[in-house]
Amino acid sequence: MAAGLMRHLSDARVDVYSAGSEPSESLNPLAVAAMAERGIDIGGETPRVWDDAMVRGADVVVTMGCGDTCPFFPGKRYIDWEIEDPSGKSLEQVRLIRDQLEGRVRALLEELAPPVI
Repeated sequence: MAAGLMRHLSDARVDVYSAGSEPSESLNPLAVAAMAERGIDIGGETPRVWDDAMVRGADVVVTMGCGDTCPFFPGKRYIDWEIEDPSGKSLEQVRLIRDQLEGRVRALLEELAPPVI
């Protein structure tokens, strides 16, 4: 959801890669539905595992509670967002998680690529 929000809100001002340390086999259908409510289609995304090249190529790596399983490279900026996992949650709970992510994504986007006026 965070990657979908960043892609949508950044209007191509930043490159976004999404992966995880232990991704599920498929996207959470309630996460897809919650994002669709905002006009953001993440349904075509495929969960994938971080690889070293992806992390080495990133300026900022946002993690969500992966701890020691996340790849770490000195000199990279890491941000850990403690966000509840939407797995097994109701649509209402997933909406709350989406909204929390949106606030964090907006703040990070403002820092990384403020709008051009």
